[in-house]
Amino acid sequence: MGLMDLPVFSALTDKMRWHQARQGLLAENVANADSPGFRPVDLKPPSADPARAGVAVARTSAGHMSLTNSNGGFDGTGAPRFETTPNGNAVNLEDEMLKVAQNQSDYQLAASLYSKGLGLMKIAIGKGR
Repeated sequence: MGLMDLPVFSALTDKMRWHQARQGLLAENVANADSPGFRPVDLKPPSADPARAGVAVARTSAGHMSLTNSNGGFDGTGAPRFETTPNGNAVNLEDEMLKVAQNQSDYQLAASLYSKGLGLMKIAIGKGR
């Protein structure tokens, strides 16, 4: 049994690869901030398959928020882009830099969890302290 056969390590590896690919696209958006007609692009987040994860969220009280969408009732995805330069460029540097910072933070979290998981595996087999 290899390390990648464990769902936790496989999921974390997939997540880190996604963040690496997204970082490249976000960097291209920033680099082309002055290119005429350039439209920013982003990667679609990986879908979380509850059947694969084995964990589901349940509403346990009538006072809890509805679980109809994945972000707790808030939807920031439909926010319109309000800046388009006369040359057709739609890159908003502030938005892109916020995405870059959040992406970096999320990658570091996944890498840290991966590292901690490896440490726990070493302890479990008696090779770590």
